[in-house]
Amino acid sequence: MPKTETFNRSQVLQQATEVFHKKGYNGTSMQDLVDATKLNRSSIYNSFGSKLNMFLEVLSHYQSIHNHNFSQGIAKSYNASKAIETIFDLHLQEIVNDQDHKGCMVINCKSEMTNQEPSINSFMEKNQDKMIVMLEDIVSNGQMEKIFNQKQTANQYALYLFSSIQGFRMTGILNKNKEELKNLINIILKVLY
Repeated sequence: MPKTETFNRSQVLQQATEVFHKKGYNGTSMQDLVDATKLNRSSIYNSFGSKLNMFLEVLSHYQSIHNHNFSQGIAKSYNASKAIETIFDLHLQEIVNDQDHKGCMVINCKSEMTNQEPSINSFMEKNQDKMIVMLEDIVSNGQMEKIFNQKQTANQYALYLFSSIQGFRMTGILNKNKEELKNLINIILKVLY
């Protein structure tokens, strides 16, 4: 019979997130996770199965928090233009508030792990597909409302926006100048109008 967990799983995931986010998957040792979570190795293995499984759960946890924040921001937007601006503004705030220059954990993981591990690749593909569908829906609504032009399909603009967001997050690792980043957002979004 499996043992019952005697720790707060959400809290442990948050502690593990801090370590993985700072050091990356390959740079994080089991001892780092033991030190951060205050769990012994056997508890980590019994509860998560492996470092990789824990990392996948951490990625899911990290992504669900961000998805919740984006969903709330988009829900408050009164049109498609405001929804896209909100998405970029939320990324901008994360960049400006990232004093440790850690960047976005998902994008960091994409560059570090996607080609190394099929389960990570699968997570990234699903994440990308969800983002593109969300962006395509927003752009499609904006095109129907005649806010956005129709020079490209909603899907083409969604892929462009998704790629732009990733590049924006990478730029924001080193560049914290809010005015320069706002200008970059304006340049990216001009394509839609």
